[in-house]
Amino acid sequence: MNINPKTFDLPIVEIIDEVKGKLAESNTLIVNAPPGAGKSTLLPLTLLDEPFLKGKKILMLEPRRLAAKTIAWRMADLLGEKTGETIGYRIRFENQISELTRLEVLTEGILTRMLHYDNALENVGLVIFDEFHERNIHADVAMALCREVQQVLRPNLRILVMSATLDMPQLQVLLNAPAIKSEGKIYPVEFHYTGDFDLFLMPEMVANTVINAAKNQLGDILVFLPGQGEIKKTEAILKKHLAEFAIHPLYGQLNPVAQHQALFPNKKGKRKVVLATSIAETSLTIEGVSIVVDCGFGRTSKFNPRTGLSKLETIRISKDSADQRAGRAGRLGPGHCYRMWSSFTQSQMAAYRTPEILEADLAFLVLDMAIWGNKNIKELTWLTPPPLGTVSQAMDLLHEINVLENGKLTAHGEKVHQIPAHPRIAHMLIIAQEMGKAALATDIAALLEERDPLESDIGVDINLRIEGLRRARRENLSIKGFNKIEKVCRQYRKMLKVETDNSTVDAFDTGLLIAYAYPERIASARPGNNAQFQMANGKIAMMGHKDDLADESWIAISHVDARDGIGKIFMASPLDPKDLLPMIKEKRIVKWDKKDGELKTQKNICIGSIILKSVPITDVSKEEVFQAILSELKSEGHLMLNFNDEVQQLQNRVNSLKGWNPDQNWPDFNTAALLENAALWLGPYLDGVKNEEDLFKLDLENILFHFLDFDKQILLEELAPSKIEVPSGSHVKITYHKDAGTPVLAVRLQEVFGWLESPKINNGKQSLLLHLLSPGFKPVQVTSDLKSFWSNAYFEVKKELKRRYPKHFWPEDPLQAKGVKGVKPKSKE
Repeated sequence: MNINPKTFDLPIVEIIDEVKGKLAESNTLIVNAPPGAGKSTLLPLTLLDEPFLKGKKILMLEPRRLAAKTIAWRMADLLGEKTGETIGYRIRFENQISELTRLEVLTEGILTRMLHYDNALENVGLVIFDEFHERNIHADVAMALCREVQQVLRPNLRILVMSATLDMPQLQVLLNAPAIKSEGKIYPVEFHYTGDFDLFLMPEMVANTVINAAKNQLGDILVFLPGQGEIKKTEAILKKHLAEFAIHPLYGQLNPVAQHQALFPNKKGKRKVVLATSIAETSLTIEGVSIVVDCGFGRTSKFNPRTGLSKLETIRISKDSADQRAGRAGRLGPGHCYRMWSSFTQSQMAAYRTPEILEADLAFLVLDMAIWGNKNIKELTWLTPPPLGTVSQAMDLLHEINVLENGKLTAHGEKVHQIPAHPRIAHMLIIAQEMGKAALATDIAALLEERDPLESDIGVDINLRIEGLRRARRENLSIKGFNKIEKVCRQYRKMLKVETDNSTVDAFDTGLLIAYAYPERIASARPGNNAQFQMANGKIAMMGHKDDLADESWIAISHVDARDGIGKIFMASPLDPKDLLPMIKEKRIVKWDKKDGELKTQKNICIGSIILKSVPITDVSKEEVFQAILSELKSEGHLMLNFNDEVQQLQNRVNSLKGWNPDQNWPDFNTAALLENAALWLGPYLDGVKNEEDLFKLDLENILFHFLDFDKQILLEELAPSKIEVPSGSHVKITYHKDAGTPVLAVRLQEVFGWLESPKINNGKQSLLLHLLSPGFKPVQVTSDLKSFWSNAYFEVKKELKRRYPKHFWPEDPLQAKGVKGVKPKSKE
């Protein structure tokens, strides 16, 4: 490769030699460089001939397909070549590589698949994670796997992490890697805060801001909007008011010609307005931009582990994203950024975006880890560990669709992984092929993955979409919305080696295939609730009352939101209940009904949570009852059992000794820990328990005391007694705290006359805090130093109390006096 970086007027040039040096001596490096510095194009090219590569390839990961293709094209152009020669790219369903390719630009999911087929990446010398700040879930998975390859198989595999906005110190610690920062040519950007606005008026408000910016500033304008819908509405408004401008949308599903027009200067010299999603934040260079209008919002898919559903949400962007967007205005010279929020809102925005791994569906991740052979996901080096609840949800799904069995990958699971699709979709395609319905499945798969081609008021029936797709193919029509879907269909047909099918669709076949992809969304009509359906996962969802599917008895739902309460159905298909016979299961239910406060036993014939028939059962074993009660106790035991004051004091005494004497191995008596291990201490007492009243009658204090072994029982009474004898002869309760704090002895002042020092417990290592009370049991003094109280404060206290309680004993010398329980005759003072 013959390219001289010094001939390029790019900021990255200043650190290229330092990057080469660090990579020669370290296997991991972090580079922080501003937008337009050349980190995504020039830097990778200059590393191609470095000795540390030893002739091996460079893989560079991009978070988006459009960025991957565009960057590969730019690098190839710098070399005077076409993509597929020295520089190539691989994205889903498309690649441009050859035997000559030495630098491949990939989307992150592609790298994960490459790792599964070649665990050591033997022919790769360097993996570059570009725009890593976006924290795409596939980037996190790829990073975890690459780090394990480094640590176990290939210490000489280099990793280079690059971004314009990174939390550098934190990342350096996590990766244990050096960092290099390129200051670059940072042109000043003037900020204009226009104030917060109503989201419902976004297209109108954004259009007004763009018009204002066009009048007051020079240069092309880049506008950030959440999604395609807002882009189209804003575009329509601007075309009426900025006729002299070239208005271009830019989003991932746009066709390549339109994308090219948005990225490059207008051929007629017109000023340009580019209306883009967050796809334009990074990597892509849009020439001529000196003005950015940022609405301050983005769209992200968030997964809800409680419902198993994902929901697209419009959210406020973080500060690092806002900075990334603003940087687009200062790439060529001084620029302007119109931020459509207030300076106060700016101060309240999160510093960094939330990693996708915390909010995404983790079915991909769990399957990848199963293929990788990692049984414990927590063992890998994660920059952000995946949430265990969402991992568990994904495990349940993969078991339900036969990808995993007892936590292990099945033969079916291996087939599912070979198809570049969500495990649900891949599972459906494989089942459909076995049923002879593969052609229909490819149409369904593409429709599930891509944007709905029909307007929302058409109805929720997915078969209307399939018929429209097949009509477009049959009549060779170019229908907006269906062209992209057909492109995906072709890829799936090629993969499954099936011919195109444009025949009439059997809606029940469609419903059955969707049921295989989404078994938890098989839904039954609710009696008496028109257009409401109960899904197999227990949730309720509904469609419009006038929808064609509203009167169906059974449907399979593919698209439904995750709103609280009743969800909204966006796409579904009717189901023939006869087709569901293989999915019907018999469930034996022995559980504690917390609503009625008693044990419920029944046998359900059901599909998931949809109960088709229920009959009572009587042959319930003691073990089933035992497990049902224990299961409910783990979450509700604090309400079901009588944790009265005496029980809580016993807990606090044991936990105090655990805190004071860690070498004595006291058990954890916190309520949560006790309930988690209730089988150990409560199990023998559950015989005969049938309802809430039986449980509440259990003597927890006695049960827990005898759960301690005999030596611990004696030690408890010796070191942390429940009561202590005071000079008056009374035995007064000690109040212990659950945090092992200083115990309290609340006692009437007259009962401790003659006590020279504050009392101690725990072999004299723990003082008691005295709450000294009046004869009327009102607090008069709090002290842990009784000797000091007698010498100093007592006489003032005595003066006040003697006036209020003249019949009680108030000695002149409390140290020599004897404690008394009640009133003493004056003659004995």
